[in-house]
Amino acid sequence: MQSLGAAPPRPAPRVLHRDPAPSRMRYKLHRLWLTPAVRGFARIGLPLALVAGALGLWLGDADQRADLADRFAALKTQIQNRPEFEVSLLRIEGASPAVDAAIRTMLPVSLPASSFALDLVRLRDLIASLDAVATVDLRVQRGVLAVQVAERVPAVLWRHATGVEILDASGHRIATVISRDVRADLPLIAGEGAEAAVPEALAVLAAATPLLPRARGLVRIGARRWDLVLDRNQRILLPESGAVQAVERMLALDRAEDLLARDFTHLDLRLAARPTLRLSPDAQDEFRRITGQATTTGANR
Repeated sequence: MQSLGAAPPRPAPRVLHRDPAPSRMRYKLHRLWLTPAVRGFARIGLPLALVAGALGLWLGDADQRADLADRFAALKTQIQNRPEFEVSLLRIEGASPAVDAAIRTMLPVSLPASSFALDLVRLRDLIASLDAVATVDLRVQRGVLAVQVAERVPAVLWRHATGVEILDASGHRIATVISRDVRADLPLIAGEGAEAAVPEALAVLAAATPLLPRARGLVRIGARRWDLVLDRNQRILLPESGAVQAVERMLALDRAEDLLARDFTHLDLRLAARPTLRLSPDAQDEFRRITGQATTTGANR
């Protein structure tokens, strides 16, 4: 029988030391995460892509798209029809009664209406297209559509083959009148190309201010020069250039020699050094009688 002795000592357990170095895959993934493009995609791009994908799937249904469009249209209408966006009054300033009525006719919608229903740019263009309107400004202020108009100032009457029109100082048409008597206060111009030379015509008339009580108007000759037509069927022929200076010389000559009081039909100022008078038939007969008597008296002596 064997004796029981002490158990043999067990060997000490072996301690395994963990390697602190990351694995190859983990190292590569860590380096990839440090790349700015990858981090940006993971934080921003990927969520956006997921949201876009989900939205695309949801909008892929035609009924869903129609329902979304209806909801958007209803919301838009609800916002546009709010009381703070309502325009209930039209105020026009600086316009004559005729232009005022024309502007009110041009308004595309009936008031009250939402300000979103008013195309101010198109309305401004429509009002500016009126011949009598020089400038126009449109504003919506506290439920009021304010229209500020500056009208063209009538300067002359232009008589042509089809009627009489009012022009401003630049020659732009303002309105048509049935006769000169409607605006007898305005000077009259006529002839070929007269409407294109309104500034020159106004300068001539300004220089001929002392003659305006006798002036019937200006006639454009050959689209080149002016004739100043006076009462008593008298006509003053002005040069192509320097018409204002010619009128000033004529007035000076009239003050010195009472030129315009003479009985003539035409006063030709086209040659500055030699103004020429064409006497009326009666004046010619009187001139012949006087010169004939003088000749006869001289012969008898």
